[in-house]
Amino acid sequence: MQPSRAPEEADADGHHHPPLNRIARRGLLAGAAAAAGAAALPPPFATAVSPHPVAAAFRPGLFRSFFLGGFECSAHRRADGRRLDLIAATRHDALAGQDYRQLAEHGIRAARDGVRWHLVEAGAPGRYDWSSFLPMLRAAEAAGTQVAWDLCHYGWPDGLDVFSAAFADRLARYAAAFARLHLEETGRPPVACPVNEISFLAWAGGDMARMNPGARGRGHELKRQLARAAIAATQAVREAAPGARVLAIDPVIHVAPRPGRDPGPAAAYTGAQFQAWDMLAGRLEPGLGGGPGLLDVVGVNYYWDNQWEHGGGPLPFSDPRRRPLRELLAGVHARYGRPILLAETSIEGERRADWLRHVGAEVREAIRRGVPLEGACLYPVLSHPGWDDDRYCPNGLLEMEARDGRRMEHAPLAAELRRQQQLLTAMLGIQAGKNRAEEADGPQPGSPRQPRVFD
Repeated sequence: MQPSRAPEEADADGHHHPPLNRIARRGLLAGAAAAAGAAALPPPFATAVSPHPVAAAFRPGLFRSFFLGGFECSAHRRADGRRLDLIAATRHDALAGQDYRQLAEHGIRAARDGVRWHLVEAGAPGRYDWSSFLPMLRAAEAAGTQVAWDLCHYGWPDGLDVFSAAFADRLARYAAAFARLHLEETGRPPVACPVNEISFLAWAGGDMARMNPGARGRGHELKRQLARAAIAATQAVREAAPGARVLAIDPVIHVAPRPGRDPGPAAAYTGAQFQAWDMLAGRLEPGLGGGPGLLDVVGVNYYWDNQWEHGGGPLPFSDPRRRPLRELLAGVHARYGRPILLAETSIEGERRADWLRHVGAEVREAIRRGVPLEGACLYPVLSHPGWDDDRYCPNGLLEMEARDGRRMEHAPLAAELRRQQQLLTAMLGIQAGKNRAEEADGPQPGSPRQPRVFD
């Protein structure tokens, strides 16, 4: 069995790049990640009731529903040179309209999705073919789904050197063209993420050669270059479509020192998660062009193995060194003072509902304590093939299998989603997502199980 998460490593200059959790979830390394995850998860525990009242000043309002659905849209080249296109692999490009409508049945009226840059600008630089994107945009509009679009989800056009001076300019011009198109098609400025997960891409592609650009020892250089490009693209989007909202998405992590060991190295790995955001905000390497006004909405990605022991494996949920998700979210907000989006969270297998129950409780507690959390994205909301070995990754509300154009659904997760929407609505007094039972007659599949949460 391959490890569920690669060991920590630093680049040649000593810059730390936490390997994070994408190795396990996406199958970048082959292996039974689901089995590894199940072994690390705890038995049921009781949920503590918070004594904190709901912060009076904040109500989520950025998205049409608090819960979003995120479609896996990775489009990078693997170490062996093969180009991935998860939108095509899941047939989401062909079934986008039905996929969005199916999410709406579950009260999900907002989504994360991807524009495939390598297809849009496949020809001469600056010549854009939007035929791979416009059907998806129009399908979302027809379904009434608000989409936050990733413009560079690990992949870029063939022949473009990510380390070149041209990269930031090409991304900015493409981002501006996207923003103008979105405004023309919808009458609204977009919500967009110029570069998804700068930190992970810098590590996996710049230090470990596991995806494009296939480099080693250049992780910090790549991180700086991606931040520079994201800054240029943010400025371009705002100029082309005033009022656009821009997401800066990276994982949130916690690395604990081994008992009796120097806590410094673990603290350094934990602190490295802020480098990309600090670059965008102009706190780190201001020569890249960042500034406080360029950091808009901070998106954080969180999975079961985002907390681990330095030099070891994921922390068990019973380990007192683990930090509650509510504290991680509060820490990011305290550092930047910006709205927060839980941009990705999920788990593989039969504990999908249990994981959402755990995350939902943490999200509500974070809001009670004053964190301006604009939403939580079930990502991936559609199960998908693994990056490295095409194994089936069952982590979505929707399964890849479609019958008569309609996806099969994971009933326990659907039931838990209804429960979480109701709890959030009761807490905030807002419409966090319509109960699907209000929109259809008769019993719904997958009645809720007895509450089980993670400690």
